[in-house]
Amino acid sequence: MPTSLTPLALYVLVQTRLLDSGDRERGDVPGWVLITLMTAGLVTVLWGVAGPKLSSILSGALDSVKGPSGG
Repeated sequence: MPTSLTPLALYVLVQTRLLDSGDRERGDVPGWVLITLMTAGLVTVLWGVAGPKLSSILSGALDSVKGPSGG
């Protein structure tokens, strides 16, 4: 790399590096969106099916815990 760059050469160098690194790290956006939506749907379905039972289990466990006896 030359030690003295003109402003135009520096601009071109920076833009080239930004464009090259941006394409490499872009990723598969539609794939991640699909995975996120499917995960949210699965959690919603499981919550709807198992939510009441899990709530009653948690309530029973908390009700069976006795606090410290004090006076």
